[in-house]
Amino acid sequence: MAPRMLWPTMEPQDADTGLMLRYRDGDTAAFAALYAHYKGPLYRYLLRHVRNAGAAADLFQEVWSHLIATRARYEPRAKFATFLFHIAHNCAIDFFRRDLNLRRALPAHDPDSPPLEPEVPEHQRPDRLAEFVEQQSALLAAVAALPQEQREAFLLREESGLSLEEIARVTDVPVETAKSRLRYAIRKLKDALRPIQEPEALQLRTYA
Repeated sequence: MAPRMLWPTMEPQDADTGLMLRYRDGDTAAFAALYAHYKGPLYRYLLRHVRNAGAAADLFQEVWSHLIATRARYEPRAKFATFLFHIAHNCAIDFFRRDLNLRRALPAHDPDSPPLEPEVPEHQRPDRLAEFVEQQSALLAAVAALPQEQREAFLLREESGLSLEEIARVTDVPVETAKSRLRYAIRKLKDALRPIQEPEALQLRTYA
């Protein structure tokens, strides 16, 4: 998969960019640190975007394989998270293009099933706590029901913490388009979750 991003200006390097530069130069421990940091957010983004555990696992491997295969050509033109999730975005788009029929047939998340997550320590998984199960399941179902572009914008914001400008870069759209997609996603999620929301429930940001 050829890179699809051409960003003319250099952004200030973050710590992860430094790790990627070290990995590019042969430091395998730097790759291990990047993998440990991003494996959870990346897998959750892919799983909730394509809504198929097998496809998400394949895409997860594809993203890291692409990063490994192209590491010698890496140049820090954006934060590492932006770079990584741009690869993930391209892989997901290719997945949808390869199998349009599968995308149409993918079921929404079953609210009666436990959320699918990568393996992480139990104390880091609030969805495993009984008082949050209903809210977490309802949120996953509401996210799955969003249109593809809105779902991706929301997941990139919530799973990776990217800014609107970075989401626009990842998805190759103007900032105003990314902002609009995120605003509509937040509005639809709030409407879907209003019947069960409690004061302690997940607070969704607003984007005017």
